[in-house]
Amino acid sequence: MFDYPLYLKQLTAGEPVNNPFLDFLQIKAETVEKGYARFSMKIRPEFLQGAGIMQGGLGIALSSETAAHAVMSTMAPGENLTTIELKNNFLSMASQGRLTAEATVFKRGRTLVFVDCIVKDDTGKYISKSSATLMIIPPKTD
Repeated sequence: MFDYPLYLKQLTAGEPVNNPFLDFLQIKAETVEKGYARFSMKIRPEFLQGAGIMQGGLGIALSSETAAHAVMSTMAPGENLTTIELKNNFLSMASQGRLTAEATVFKRGRTLVFVDCIVKDDTGKYISKSSATLMIIPPKTD
């Protein structure tokens, strides 16, 4: 059983955690509070496609991780989660600087959680908006 409260505490304190994907993209957890998360990611040269614009899937990855962590902050011990849908609208391009994603749990039910996420660049310009649905998996009873 994964200990989400401990993981979130260590992550937000800047302690090492076992999340190779965040490490790989160098996504930084800035804030995680109940039903809310703010993560950021520097746009690196290897994130750019041929026209010099960041490949969109990387922004979606930032949104997905931020949304999932907002949901993690609402979970009871023993629960797990999985994303079942994520819709993203691209609003503008980005090619340099740092992106910041803010995700808020819109509604949490017993099984489904709805989350909205906005990604902005350094100047506050909107880069994308995502809506995600995550499913809470209850603890196994043996």
